[in-house]
Amino acid sequence: MSDQLRPRSNGSQNLKTVARHGRLKKSNAAVTVAKFLAGSLAVVLVSGFSVGAIAAYDVAASVQPSVHLANETNGPVPSIGAIDGGVNMLIVGSDSRVGQDAAFGPEDSTGDLNDVTMLLHISEDHSNASVISFPRDMFVSIPSCPDPEGGSFGAMSSQKINTTLTYGGLACTVLTVEKLTGLSIPFAAEVQFSGVMAMSSAVGGVPVCVASRIEDEYTGTFLDPGEHMLAGYDALQFLRTRHGVGDGGDLTRINNQQLFMSSLVRTIKSADTLSDPAKVYALAKAVTGNMRLSDSLNSVTTLASIAVALKDIDLDQVVFAQVPTGSTTGGVKAVQPSFDNLFEAVAADQPLALSGTTGRGTVADPNAPVEAAPAPAATTDPIATDVPAATDAPVATEAPGVVLSESVTGQTAGDYTCTRGRTLENQ
Repeated sequence: MSDQLRPRSNGSQNLKTVARHGRLKKSNAAVTVAKFLAGSLAVVLVSGFSVGAIAAYDVAASVQPSVHLANETNGPVPSIGAIDGGVNMLIVGSDSRVGQDAAFGPEDSTGDLNDVTMLLHISEDHSNASVISFPRDMFVSIPSCPDPEGGSFGAMSSQKINTTLTYGGLACTVLTVEKLTGLSIPFAAEVQFSGVMAMSSAVGGVPVCVASRIEDEYTGTFLDPGEHMLAGYDALQFLRTRHGVGDGGDLTRINNQQLFMSSLVRTIKSADTLSDPAKVYALAKAVTGNMRLSDSLNSVTTLASIAVALKDIDLDQVVFAQVPTGSTTGGVKAVQPSFDNLFEAVAADQPLALSGTTGRGTVADPNAPVEAAPAPAATTDPIATDVPAATDAPVATEAPGVVLSESVTGQTAGDYTCTRGRTLENQ
């Protein structure tokens, strides 16, 4: 992916005045909203402070034409309420300019690459969820895919995963990830890059922490250490920046994207968002208006039912993970057995526990909120406090699920992290 150098700028820019430059990274935050819909769309439709029937109709009307997946079957539309069982949903971000604001360049100025590919898994009991990122330069086998114009394309043994959208559209990306992971993925969404701007603005901005200065002339992103509230174009460029983060590579950019998504989830699930009908409506409209959905997902009712299943999951039980990869000529490849172990755990519907770091693109936030320790239980029996506890008695602990290899980087939505910035002199 090539970037065109643009003049340095420290100020935010209006969408209408954006100059053309290299591909704009987009869907990353949209990915989170697609999965969580904030519980927001569900709130619009079922809560006591609903924006009303007119708003709900407007949200439904903004849903774009759907995409039929190769292995998809049409089932009954669920009623409002949590969807039954677990969910596997693939969300991809396209670089296509088709249908986008002219500020991003002519419709034929880029191809149609899925530079962002993420799998959302919601457990059967709705107690936990995971969002797994696949690097754009990861080599994979692409199965035979249906041609949207009719017929089918032949299989290929080794291609980068971000070519699948060009090769056979959203349905081909889904088939590729199903082959790669062994999972069945009945839901999918393709996100427009303007969506991340609309969604970050809908919630009033997303707070992000910067540990060391970010300098990126390619995206015009220059941020000092500290906390920044990002929305619209600024949020998009923060997600897009690669040269100004970590080691300047795509893997550390994913670390930065996970930081943003975690903060977005916290913002969406906060009382400030869920108690504000205007924000809820704006967020739901931003989601449905900036996505192409699979037939199975192309229903406001279905979207709401998934949101209901997600909205009560604890932040610490929402895991963002990057698949383990190693370097190879021209890109990266899966590292075994860690890669297969990850998806075996997902297939078995086991909660995921991270044992590795958040990645080289982020560091722990030293100013993260600290929960107060619970007060010791009161006792009225002074003798009981003098009895030493048995040291050989088994201690009952809750099983953490499957502890992933240290080669799997990531964080939970409850983890507060800061971007490890990169200045021009180090590029």
